[in-house]
Amino acid sequence: MAVPDRDDLFDDANGDLAVGDLEAAIEKYRQCVEIDPEFFDGWHALGMALMKTGKLKEAIGAGLQATTLQPNDLLAWTALSQMYVQDGQIGEAEDAKANARILSLGGRIVKDPK
Repeated sequence: MAVPDRDDLFDDANGDLAVGDLEAAIEKYRQCVEIDPEFFDGWHALGMALMKTGKLKEAIGAGLQATTLQPNDLLAWTALSQMYVQDGQIGEAEDAKANARILSLGGRIVKDPK
């Protein structure tokens, strides 16, 4: 059996999300990051979908992976902060929010290696 295409799976998952089928979306987002562990959009979307279903510990794990892959992504840090707030981890939420604020002001969390 052929391996499903990451981008096709991601599009299908987004469609599931749009119609409110969060569990189907989560399963497809998981498959996306299994196919490509460096797929930032997959990790970010997985984290958000998991947060919406109340699976906060797993959501935080996906959110951390997203910020690891793209440490200068404002939305990834904002989402991670929201995940921490929902999980009651206020200190961690404030740290993630501070990183988002740095980025919103044009700063960088990780300097480009150039």
